[in-house]
Amino acid sequence: MPSALSVDLRERVIAAIEAGASRRQAAKRFGIGPSSPIRWHERFQAEGVIAPLPSCGQRPAPAIEAHAERILQIDREQPQAFLHEVRDILAEQGVRTSVSGLWRFFARHRTTRKKGLSTRPSRSVGT
Repeated sequence: MPSALSVDLRERVIAAIEAGASRRQAAKRFGIGPSSPIRWHERFQAEGVIAPLPSCGQRPAPAIEAHAERILQIDREQPQAFLHEVRDILAEQGVRTSVSGLWRFFARHRTTRKKGLSTRPSRSVGT
């Protein structure tokens, strides 16, 4: 994945736009695509921020983190439950999430979810 353009370049582009150049003129002047100054200037006007957004990693999920204790309690009470079963229990309690969201939640909390044997033990050979 390509890295974000420098903050210095972003500052110069925003300064040119604020000085009266159009966004497309600024893009041509600095040799970048026209969509970048458009997005940068809109973000600068809305938030006052020039720095790039983080480009990797998981963003925190505050909606599911608000229910962390409840989810961990369910995991302690029913350690053999599948993720879709945990999701269904949470749905009954009014918490909406997805199986993948739960998987990422348990990964963030470094909780492994190991399953027991899915088949009956063999009578003739030890498993």
